[in-house]
Amino acid sequence: MSAYGIEAVNAYLGVACIPVPELFRGRGLDPARLANLMMSERSIGLPVEDPVTNAVNAAKPIVDALDPAERDRIELLVTSTESGVDLSKSVASYAHRHLGLSPKCRVVEVKQACYAATAAVQLAVGYLASGVSPGAKALVIATDVALVDARAEYAEPATGHGAAAVLLGDDPAVLSMDLGAFGNHSYETLDSARPTPEFDIADVDRSLFAYLDCLANSFADYADKVEDADFVDTFDHLVMHTPFVGLVKAAHRKMMRDLRRAAPAEIEADFERRLRPATAYASRVGNLCSGSVYLGLASAIDNAALGGGVRLGLYSYGSGCSAEFFSGVTDPRAAATVRAGRIAERLDARVALTFAEYDLLLEETLRCLVPVRDREVDLARWDEYLDRVPGREPMLVLSHVEDYHRQYEWR
Repeated sequence: MSAYGIEAVNAYLGVACIPVPELFRGRGLDPARLANLMMSERSIGLPVEDPVTNAVNAAKPIVDALDPAERDRIELLVTSTESGVDLSKSVASYAHRHLGLSPKCRVVEVKQACYAATAAVQLAVGYLASGVSPGAKALVIATDVALVDARAEYAEPATGHGAAAVLLGDDPAVLSMDLGAFGNHSYETLDSARPTPEFDIADVDRSLFAYLDCLANSFADYADKVEDADFVDTFDHLVMHTPFVGLVKAAHRKMMRDLRRAAPAEIEADFERRLRPATAYASRVGNLCSGSVYLGLASAIDNAALGGGVRLGLYSYGSGCSAEFFSGVTDPRAAATVRAGRIAERLDARVALTFAEYDLLLEETLRCLVPVRDREVDLARWDEYLDRVPGREPMLVLSHVEDYHRQYEWR
């Protein structure tokens, strides 16, 4: 059987960040709760950034690395987002234009909170593996913006910003998917929502329990399909959707207790070995929504320097809720392929904002998704921040809105 899976993965994580302790101090949050988050920084969006710019900036290095013939074989472009800019027109339409993809490409957007990108990845892999279009590729981009301020309380320091892009095809230089090896669990609940284009709501306790419940049940469904599947022995490394690293650690602990009856020392050692590498980037970014698990994939490969033949167990969860546990095997080219994206280097290059600078941005960033007929963006005002990023490559930014049509330029 031919291999199908992830040929390339990249993430755009903004040009600005704030140290999480700085945000705690600025909001007057209880510092005793800081350790529970297991986060050091949080990526921050500027008013010239939106879901379109994040998507394009994440995917462009992947697309630019393809030769023209390969680029034209991208037959499916899917954006997944909780941050749609229009109730009809997709973010994918804008991304298709600014990435210069073929007009023969299918373009669509999907939504299911933080799970949507995985749904798109699995559907795309199914299409590719069907053989109806040999040599075809699919591009899935998970893109979101943060709509949080003081109203979000302790969720504010954990909410990330940016996008993750995944190229899928029949030459999986990153991860060959275990076709047919997956488990799902879904039901309706209101653990978080975005009822307006200006703010999020969350039931923290309900979300926590839904995440844990879906992990246990989606893995149980996986184990029903995959003979002798074991949470510890089957997977060399684990990658989980990461609202914040502390939740991932708690979920891993519960699974190890329930399925292995493991002692605390064994649980801690297993977390450090199999899960810590996948959380390294999330601890500096925050929750990347449906891009989170793919940022985790890149983080695991980068920080554990994974070679070929390493089986990963991946868990994707989205509020509302839907979840999937699936798996794949790394390619010998995985480490070099992911390293080419220089994710760690670009995280280091972000501008560290003071709380006062961060607070000043919020009035404009919280209006990012609000539809307006006409709007001018003072690009020169935000060049001060962009120019502070060493070695920054050109990036797509929002320039203005004209008759409800968003306009962008490279800066």
